[in-house]
Formats: sequence, C-alpha cells, structure tokens
Amino acid sequence: MPARLPRSLPSSHSIASTFSPGSSTPGSWTVNPWNRDTPDTSPPSSDAGSPKLQAKQADDGGRISPVDGSLDGQPPFGVVRSICFVGAGFVGGPTAAVIAYHNPQIQVNVVDLNEERIKSWNSAHLPIHETGLLKVVRTARDGTLDKTLALPGLPHAIELKRRQPNLVFSTRVVEAIEDADIIFICVNTPTKTHGIGAGSMADVSAIESATRTVAKHAKEGAIIVEKSTVPCGTAQMIQDILRYYRPDVEFEVLSNPEFLAEGTAVENLMHPDRILIGSAQTLAGLRAAAVVKDVYGAWVPAARIVTVNTFSSELAKLVANTMLAQRISSVNAVSAMCEELGLGADVEDVSLAIGKDARLGSKFLQAGVGFGGSCFEKDILNLAYLARELHLDVVADYWLAVLRMNEDQRRRYARNVVRELNGSLRGKKIAILGFAFKDGTNDTRNSIAVHVIKDLAMEMPREIAIFDPGCASAEIREEVEKAGLTPTQLERIKILTNWRDCVHEASAVCILTQWKQFRGSKLGSVASSNKKARKLATDWATSCLTDKVDISEMDILALEELARDKSSVTGDDPLERLAPLTPCPEECSHCRIGSAEAHDQEPVDWAEVAGMMQEPRWVFDGRNVVNQLELQGLGFRVRGIGKGF
Repeated sequence: MPARLPRSLPSSHSIASTFSPGSSTPGSWTVNPWNRDTPDTSPPSSDAGSPKLQAKQADDGGRISPVDGSLDGQPPFGVVRSICFVGAGFVGGPTAAVIAYHNPQIQVNVVDLNEERIKSWNSAHLPIHETGLLKVVRTARDGTLDKTLALPGLPHAIELKRRQPNLVFSTRVVEAIEDADIIFICVNTPTKTHGIGAGSMADVSAIESATRTVAKHAKEGAIIVEKSTVPCGTAQMIQDILRYYRPDVEFEVLSNPEFLAEGTAVENLMHPDRILIGSAQTLAGLRAAAVVKDVYGAWVPAARIVTVNTFSSELAKLVANTMLAQRISSVNAVSAMCEELGLGADVEDVSLAIGKDARLGSKFLQAGVGFGGSCFEKDILNLAYLARELHLDVVADYWLAVLRMNEDQRRRYARNVVRELNGSLRGKKIAILGFAFKDGTNDTRNSIAVHVIKDLAMEMPREIAIFDPGCASAEIREEVEKAGLTPTQLERIKILTNWRDCVHEASAVCILTQWKQFRGSKLGSVASSNKKARKLATDWATSCLTDKVDISEMDILALEELARDKSSVTGDDPLERLAPLTPCPEECSHCRIGSAEAHDQEPVDWAEVAGMMQEPRWVFDGRNVVNQLELQGLGFRVRGIGKGF
C-alpha cells in the first residue's frame, strides 16, 4: 500500500477521505451517490473522425498563451474520439450537449448515478429549464434528417446531410470512463453543512469519490478536467488521487471552470466571453490544454480561449462570481441611500449615469431585492474561508461584507412590506409573483423569495400565495419546507398555477423574480432588439453560405434565422431537420404533472389585477419591472427598489 498522501492545500480541503474503505467503486455511489450527505445542487427539473490537434497561435490582445507559442513540432496527445462527462447536472448536461453539438465527429457520453435524471435527459422533459437547450440536445442525441433548403435570399439550394447521434446519457459509468480520451468531472461541490468549515468551506467529497473511480478505470493518457466550481488546489488533489491508484501512469489534470448564467446557459456556451483552461506549466500540461482548446475551437474563436496555470484558473472562477456579486451589492447599497434620501432620487438614474463610464460598464448595475441561487453565496464563502485560513482577515471580512449587504437588502424589503401595511399582516393576503432565483430558469435553490417568505410568514398573515410561471409546485413546496417554518406558518402558504388566483383578494403583491410577463402586456423593446440580431444573422447567411461545402452548426443557426426572417415559421426547428421525438409512455409522470399543472404564461393584466385586489393595493416591485406611474394611475400604491419618491 502506498504511503498516505499529504494534503494538497491545508486551507482548502483534505483528502483523508480518499482512503475510506468501500468508497472507490461506482457501486458505492449508489449508497453514497457523489456523497450522500451533500445536497443535490442540480436544478430540479458516430463516425470516427479527428479534430485538428495542432496548437494554433491566437491574437488575444497582445498576450500570447503558452499553449499557442511553445508546441510547434510536438506530437499531439492523440485523436479525440470520445469524451466523458461525469455528472449530468446544470454544468455537465448543457456543456456536454453543446460540445457534442459542435463536434459531431466526437462521441460524448454523460454519466450519472441518478437514474431518474438520466431518464429525463433521454426524454422530451429535460431536468433543467434553459432556453434553447432541448433543441441542442435533440440535435446531438437523436441526430437530424437529410434536408434540401431553398430559401429566399440564397442563390441556390443548400443540402444539409443527415447527422448521426453522438450524445448519450446513461448510468454506464465505468464503460464511458474506460472509453474516454477526455474526462470532465462535473459533480456537486456544495458548502459543507457540518464539521470544520461548516457554512463556509466547499465540500469536495463528491469530487474525491468520482476521481477514485476515474483513477481506476481511465485509460492511459486520458486528460482529466475539473469542471465543477472548486476550492483552489483541487486539481492537485485530483492528481494525488490518480497517482495513488495508478502510480505508473501519467495523467494530466486541467481546470476548465464554467461561467454560465442560469437562464442563458445555452447562449453563454454558444457565444462565450471566454473559455478558461488551466494546466500545469509543463510541456505535457500545455499539450493537454491544446487538446481541450481544440475541442472548444470547433466554434469558439481562438482569441477567446484563455490558457493559464491551474491554480490561477481555479481562483479566477471564485473571484469572477464574487466580483459580480459585489457589483450587485454595491448598487443595492446605493438603492438604500436613494430610498432614504427621498427628493426624487432614483437608483436607475444613478446606474444609467455611472454605466456610461467605459471603465465601469452597465452590466450588473440593476438594483433589486438581492441575489440568490446556488453559486454566488457559495463562492463568496469559499473565497472568504480561504482568505481566513491564509490569515488575511481583512480580505475575508471585505468579501463577507458583500453577503451582509445582500442579506440586509432582502430583510429591508420584507420590513418595508410590513411597515407599509400598518405594521401587521394579520388577516391579510400577500401575493408573491416569482419564486425562481432569476427569470428564464426553474432553479429554486437559495431563492431570494424563500427568505422573504420566511420573514413575512413570521407576521402570521392570513395567506401567502405564490405563483411562478417556470417552477413546478412541488419544487417550490420543497424549498419552502426547508426554510424552518412552523406547521402553522406552512399551512398559510398556498402555491398556485396562475396569477389571477394568486392576486385575488390580496392586500399586496411582491414581485421577486423579473419574469417578463409580470411587466404586463407591454414588454418593452425586446422584439426590436431580436429583430436587429436576426437581421445580422440573415445578412451573414446570405453572404457567407453561398459557396460553402462544409456547413457547421453555427452556419445552420444562421440559416434558421434566415428562414424565420423570410417566412412566418416559428419554433425551435424552422428548417424541420430534427428527428421526431419518441413519444412518452402513457404513465409519464412529467406529462401527467404538466397537464394537471399548466402554468399561466399570459402577461399580467394590471388593470384586471386592480379590480381583484383589496385595499390598500400595494405593489412592492423587488425587481423594478413594472412602470410605477402607470400602476399608480390604475389605483395602486407602488414601491420599487431605490425609488426615493
């Protein structure tokens, strides 16, 4: 037996559990599936070919990546024919689907021990709600049909050849790992709930468990990629585990963190700001990074693929989320000042003014009731814990202040609701519009809504009615029950499937998620911006695709926009090239729930709402989505975020 391994980074994690008996095989995951004691952080709901593996020099603003400048003449690792994603959650599933979508010559296997989740990925009811994801999955998972296109604006017809399936979701863990040239580890890393570092430190036991199986079954020369959000030093921990079980085999371990925003994950993957790849700064490490870079290079411009050392890559992910959260808390701090100043101060005006500064930019300057979700808070706690362990207490306190501001923002919102309703909610109904932590997703984890509902429930209102157009009632109920409410408080909470029942006889409406339908029938200039984007795509299609022989999926996306622009076709498949979906079995629970719980997608008619509510008809707009003056004209009392009037 080899000697016990040292810890990679004492301040981040320990690999002592690496040697726990009976925990090194997939069979043990069934008992302890990527760690039984950690919460599930996934949202509730081939032809052989060869990509080019030569390193290419990229112009990325004057900085030449080591991968691009030092590998001339070196042989590649080998032809990438198979990729395995371990973990079919929010990160693994969409990332695998988009990689398979753009690399039809590579077989992509996604494995998970959760059989129900795999069944969902193999059906029309994907386990997560993301715009455009089902189409991408269907294209790669089911293949496409032969199609001849004769579209207006093209000088001649274009032949789209049948595409063979190259994306498989299964529970065949060992088989997929054994076959893979690249293995992405995409398992849960929640905050620890007990023991040293509880409430702050990331729990990497799921990564340890997955790595042990990878170590036993990966073929020699396979590239191991950590995709999960992890503490700094995790790549070294993975390398230590691999060396323990396979001391005679060299594996390269890379860091490739995700930068996906829920609700726009597919868009983020299709058009990323950057792809970050961290590797050991050795010849073998740089060559491994070049292999992974080439996989992404099928659709991502080389200048957007950034290569750094492994530790910097791990740290960059934590810092990116923390600084985004910092911007939100900063503008929310300004919103509090605007509200207390009065005199017409408006945080939206302030955001507009400072957003014009090119040094700051306009993104993440929208004030609201606070940020939620599974990432920001976890990553801030992780970064602050690392700073504390490095004896940088001032640094840790600085980052934790972001969380304190966020907590104060949501509590101040709840206090304002109670104060404006004369200091008591007894006998009153409160309507909650929006439960998901943001629009465009069904993710309810650490939602701002659950914290606000908990504070309001303490006031013992007659009823708290909740409506969200994107979330299943069971998922909302599950999160509410975790909030620690008493049975008496819980029985006052009702989850409804349409906005009319939600607002009926309510004294106040709280808007907590920025769903577009909550704005009302006028949804702003979204259509015009979409029209502009479509015009750019169609112009590109007509000018660039005329004489192309090899048509990529990115080219086909442009053709789809051309089809939408030149005809009245709508939907995800305007070219009608997708293979038909396999019908669900009669006992399909998703279909049964869907038909019984069809969510209202109709825009809220605020004029109708005014006639359904009870006095004093308050609207507490926690996301500044409604037109305050228009609602006041309908007889509402309106309080937005950062509105000093």
